[in-house]
Amino acid sequence: MHYYRYSNAEVSCWYKYLLFSYNIIFWLAGVAFLAAGLWAWSEKGVLSDLTKVTGLHGLDPVVLVLLVGIVMFTLGFAGCVGALRENICLLKFFCGAIMFIFLLELAVAVLAFLFQDWVRDRVKEFFENNIKSYRDDIDLQNLIDSLQKINHCCGAQGPDDWDFNIYFNCSSESKSREKCGVPFSCCIPDPAQKVVNTQCGYDVRKKSKNQWDDQIFVKGCILALEAWLPRNIYIVAGVFIAISLLQV
Repeated sequence: MHYYRYSNAEVSCWYKYLLFSYNIIFWLAGVAFLAAGLWAWSEKGVLSDLTKVTGLHGLDPVVLVLLVGIVMFTLGFAGCVGALRENICLLKFFCGAIMFIFLLELAVAVLAFLFQDWVRDRVKEFFENNIKSYRDDIDLQNLIDSLQKINHCCGAQGPDDWDFNIYFNCSSESKSREKCGVPFSCCIPDPAQKVVNTQCGYDVRKKSKNQWDDQIFVKGCILALEAWLPRNIYIVAGVFIAISLLQV
């Protein structure tokens, strides 16, 4: 049996090891994301009962971590093996997937700019759905609390949005101690307090709205994010350009 050997490699040696080095980091990051996501699901008991994923009406942040991990793992593996073994099929798959993701990011950015009102309505709907599931998932709860504390906001459009949650609802049928209140992350922090008061939002919305300003943030998180974006437009643009350059 005779084997045909190319006199020169089909892929430049410099490109080969540059692509391999880049993708081994990408692949290891994907493994780390997958490991973190599976560990989080294991801690929450999801791996023993997968119905818990479909039972959550809001966003489970672990799902995003796992999706990112799967994409990074798959692309990193294709890039590593494709470059090291000079497998043209894997390299074409890697190139095509990167180009698809790049075009998808570009399309989302353009459509979000052109249809701002539609995007705002979807973000409002998304935030309200997650408010409903605030107490159902600890990761979602921590995510919302972090968002409200960092942006000094409360609810999607204001504190009254917490009526969407059965624990904070002001209806007379509610027996919850948190009735007509807001999460502690809505409270204006007291610099003198070293320990977080997790009950600071209790019964706040039973008071007149004129008194809210002294205790809680009254600006909605959608308005806060809309105000944050113009102030940090160069940072956002820089991150987007840096990611795009890496993909190209």
